[in-house]
Amino acid sequence: MSNYQPYQPLLLRIVHGMTLLNAIAAIFTAFWTYNTYDARWGKIPLPRLLEIEGIHGTFGLFTLLIFPFFIIYAFHPGKRRLLQGNSLTKLTKVGKQIWWYTLHQFTNTIILISLTFALFSGKMMDEKWLPKGELNHNWYYAHLISWLVMVFSIALHLLMSAKVGGTPLLMSMLNWRFRAKDNPKKWREHILNWWANLNLVNLKNGLKANFNIWEASLLVILLAGWIIPLLK
Repeated sequence: MSNYQPYQPLLLRIVHGMTLLNAIAAIFTAFWTYNTYDARWGKIPLPRLLEIEGIHGTFGLFTLLIFPFFIIYAFHPGKRRLLQGNSLTKLTKVGKQIWWYTLHQFTNTIILISLTFALFSGKMMDEKWLPKGELNHNWYYAHLISWLVMVFSIALHLLMSAKVGGTPLLMSMLNWRFRAKDNPKKWREHILNWWANLNLVNLKNGLKANFNIWEASLLVILLAGWIIPLLK
């Protein structure tokens, strides 16, 4: 396998890293919360920390704040890393390199969907349920299942990344070197240039060309996660 390390755009590494770190912290504290207040399906000897649900909620909130930016990036500059229109055809080529790469795209897509639902179901919960021993709410079960899917998806994502690109691909996400065009000092210039060239016609045409039902659905679900609790 080649030792060549692919270049990952700096913005991808930033939003990917921030989302991943907060999601992993949320997963760990989610299990700790379950371990403290539920444990019907087994537990491990973690300290009983009554504040753990609030800590879990904090990491969930951080993830919810950064995740929309990751979704937008994933469906635009990073769209080739997600399932494509011809992905089902490629999945018939079992064992070939394109099959593994398509599985990688599949796991990336599942992560976006499962994390969206995990965040939404968490917002649908009441923080008083678990301390009061109310463990049979549907949204609580949905939240547990979504985090289990997330754990499986992340593990599969790492395995597929290792299979497709090996250690160089995994390490490329941790490399903080960046090319001149990715220099944060130029971000303001890029934004100003984009704004100067923007007009209503181009914006309308651009929205039509770039519209993706999956991206729109995930963003709407996240937005609903903010609005619905306010209406209760």
